[in-house]
Amino acid sequence: MPQLSKKTIVAILLGLTLILSIGLIYYSPTIIKIMSSMNNFRAFIHSTGNWGPVMFILFQILQIVVAPIPGEVVQVAGGYIYGVTLGSLYTTIGLIIGSAIAFYFTRFIGRDYISKLLQKKKYKWMSLIQDEKKFSIFLFIFFVIPGLPKDLLVFVAALTSMSSLRFFTILIVGRLPWIIASAALGSTIHMQQYSIAIIISVIAVIGFILGYIYKDKMMDRFSNVKKTKGTSHSAKSKVNLSINKKESLCTKKGE
Repeated sequence: MPQLSKKTIVAILLGLTLILSIGLIYYSPTIIKIMSSMNNFRAFIHSTGNWGPVMFILFQILQIVVAPIPGEVVQVAGGYIYGVTLGSLYTTIGLIIGSAIAFYFTRFIGRDYISKLLQKKKYKWMSLIQDEKKFSIFLFIFFVIPGLPKDLLVFVAALTSMSSLRFFTILIVGRLPWIIASAALGSTIHMQQYSIAIIISVIAVIGFILGYIYKDKMMDRFSNVKKTKGTSHSAKSKVNLSINKKESLCTKKGE
């Protein structure tokens, strides 16, 4: 089977991005209304009949690529509409397709734009990890912890030399536990099993709080920030020592 050329891949990615962007702009008021509640979203998905799973997967793709929709909302909705098994399956399919679009778009087309975006103070911490092995560990940890900004890290990963296989393995293994947990949460809410829903929610909130609190410490551990600070401090000490020596010599000469 002949492989697609880089030019063909770029054309496909540009076409998909254009279609998604136009669709999002045109249907954004409808999307906001649909996502305003679980029941509205469920009613819309069911109204599309056999196309329901396709529409749900499309929402998951939009959430990753362009839409400002929290991922956890779509994941919980998957369980609310389809139950744990199918909800997790459809969410995972959308996650893989959406992440593939974001990953390859950045790698082949949007590298300069994403690089400039990461220079902003809000996102600069994401670009501090230079070592690929450390970044892989950091990426996995971030994917596992619920509530942290995962989707932008897909774009960041595309800027590294990480292979596609390695990235998607980390993505699926890291995200799958909370995809299943989110689907279980949605399913228990729909079945009015609120005690189980509360337990899952509490665990998720604790995980998010711990992740948010220790995010900076994780950054220091996996990046070169500490080394840089240490080097600067060491250099500063050497400069001060050199100045003190010169002052001492000048004093002796004066005597």
